[in-house]
Amino acid sequence: MRLPLQTISLLAAARQISKALNTDAVLLLTETHLNWDEVREHLGKTRLLVAAQDESLLADLQGREECVLLKLDSPEPMPLHERISAALLNAIANEQLQSGSHVIVLYNGIDFDRSQAEPIDSLSIMHLDEHLETLRPSELRRLNTHVPLDTLRLVVDLATEIGREGREGKPVGTIFVVGDTRKVLQMCRPVNFNPFRGYSRAERDLHDRRVREQIKDIAQLDGAIIISRDAIAEAACMYLDAPAEDLPLSKGLASRHIAAAAISRATQAVAIAVSQSSGTVRLFLRGEVVMQIEPLARPQIWQPFRVERPDDDGRSRVEGRTRTVSETW
Repeated sequence: MRLPLQTISLLAAARQISKALNTDAVLLLTETHLNWDEVREHLGKTRLLVAAQDESLLADLQGREECVLLKLDSPEPMPLHERISAALLNAIANEQLQSGSHVIVLYNGIDFDRSQAEPIDSLSIMHLDEHLETLRPSELRRLNTHVPLDTLRLVVDLATEIGREGREGKPVGTIFVVGDTRKVLQMCRPVNFNPFRGYSRAERDLHDRRVREQIKDIAQLDGAIIISRDAIAEAACMYLDAPAEDLPLSKGLASRHIAAAAISRATQAVAIAVSQSSGTVRLFLRGEVVMQIEPLARPQIWQPFRVERPDDDGRSRVEGRTRTVSETW
């Protein structure tokens, strides 16, 4: 079956744009069988990734050398934006793309007659270093957890912001424990006063941007922050006291990550640890790391430094200067 004319035109455009911008690949999303020899003819030597969910289409694509197959594992059809996100995450996880890749995405954004070849009608250019944060919802959806996706997304976004930005120019590390709140609170004790005590639910609701900004300040204090499954901040400055023996953690993860893993194994909560040294966000479930999110670009931070110069009499004199420091927490 010949390709529709508009599909041919977009394939040719993708080939030219890829050459001009030196992109890493073309990602094609389709749910119908295409003439793959013709697709390759119009794309030339451009690297092709094909994402599909339909079982018969996956069988047809299996083993083809002209493309890299990305299987979208989902028991039910996904919205278009989630299909794109899942495909890009799949490619990054399998090291077929790097987090800083530039990718041309071809897809159909309008309903079509599935008895005919799918008429690709849209082309997007994605810079994954800018869009990586938007790729998490599909991956979070796959986690087998009792925490609602909406709550998990709110806390992960907040943790990522803390890891990337720090607070007032300084790196910040912290732990969020989300869900199974009653049992979690039985396995921890306060190391300081609870800054959330006495406030109404509305004043502790993470759906409010102002609350999330206030939590960024609280994250600078010692101890974990406890969040309920409906995104209400319950407590902060809490010492987690869960057994940590025989945790399957990689070497190099410090006490904050051990505590997060331990509480996630002892309860049905999801623990989210923000590394103070690197800004990396790790999600723990049942005692294991189930997701790792690297921070994006670091801000430029201006700070003073001091230079010692000898005076004419030989004594040291301190002068102030200002320089720009590219933080690599």
